[in-house]
Amino acid sequence: MKIVLTVSEMTSTMREVNRPLGLVPTMGALHQGHLSLVRRAKKDNSTVAVSIFVNPTQFGPKEDLTAYPRNQEQDLTLLEKLGVDLVFIPQPDDIYPTGFDTWVNVGQVASRLEGESRPEHFRGVATVVTKLFNIVRPDRAYFGQKDAQQTQVIRRLNNDLNLGVELIALPTVREIDGLAMSSRNAYLSPAERLAARVLWTALYQAHQMYSNGVRQASVIREAMQYIIGAEPAAKLEYISIADPDTLSELDAIRETALVSLAIRIGKTHLIDNVVLGIFPFESYLH
Repeated sequence: MKIVLTVSEMTSTMREVNRPLGLVPTMGALHQGHLSLVRRAKKDNSTVAVSIFVNPTQFGPKEDLTAYPRNQEQDLTLLEKLGVDLVFIPQPDDIYPTGFDTWVNVGQVASRLEGESRPEHFRGVATVVTKLFNIVRPDRAYFGQKDAQQTQVIRRLNNDLNLGVELIALPTVREIDGLAMSSRNAYLSPAERLAARVLWTALYQAHQMYSNGVRQASVIREAMQYIIGAEPAAKLEYISIADPDTLSELDAIRETALVSLAIRIGKTHLIDNVVLGIFPFESYLH
């Protein structure tokens, strides 16, 4: 496994790798969700690269950049065991050198949900992913469905800018009680971790109502709000029932809908989602 620390070395290395090349972009603190992406990339490609970069431009001024979990030694051990070929670990001043002033702004799909309360978040995501695609030149890139809005933002920029990368989104990997695996789960105290199960409980309720024929978004949303409200530790930020592609809110579900929500437990911001009408619900459990 080759570890690459600079943009210039990564650019030159990419000229020599066997194709197709799969890229798994991460911010480190790897868990089984990340590793499921790596395993799929190994099946699909001759060469697999993983990036580890805690991207400062997607953090707001009051967010947790300095506290974001980091465990590079463990990350590298996990990746080597999976047979990853390349690990790209750049420094912020190499990705954003002095004088850097070019940004990628994706339109409406980035302005909703997370984008409403974190107005520069997806600008940072879109910019760093565009840079990674240009540096690594992957044939395929792999993302988790847990970050559904992020995936749609990246799809939009990939299509609009003709970047030519095949994007593959894989189902959310969950704990046995349904909580989506996330690096930010490490922030939760034992009591907060128990409270966080309310995310999955609310999403499961949405699925049950959809399965029983309920199609009015307001009715499903109200039931989810009741569940979140019954958990004293959880502060609801939003519930969305939207078109999976545009993220436009729906009044009525016709065939499919992305049901997503965000809550805050203590200081931790947690998000989760399911897509109704596409996958058997059992596919969300592992």
